[in-house]
Amino acid sequence: MNTANHKVGLVLHVDDTLGEPRRIDIEQAIEEEYGVSTANFAERRPHLMVVEYDPELTSSLKILERVNHQSVHAELIGPV
Repeated sequence: MNTANHKVGLVLHVDDTLGEPRRIDIEQAIEEEYGVSTANFAERRPHLMVVEYDPELTSSLKILERVNHQSVHAELIGPV
C-alpha cells in the first residue's frame, strides 16, 4: 500500500487588510485543518495566502471555509 502524501498548493485571496499578528493567527488556524501542511501569507502580497495540503485528506473548499470562519472574507484563486 502506498502511503505517500500527495500534496498540492492552493492560492487564496483574503479581501480584508490584516496586520501581521492577525495573519499569523489565520495561518495557524488553517494549519490545524487535517491534511494541511503549511499555510503562509505571501510576504510582498499580504492579501495572498498559499496553502499546501493533501487532497486525499481535505479539500480546497474546506480550507476556504476555515479561512472564512476566521471572520475574514477569502476567495479561491487556484492552484499554485
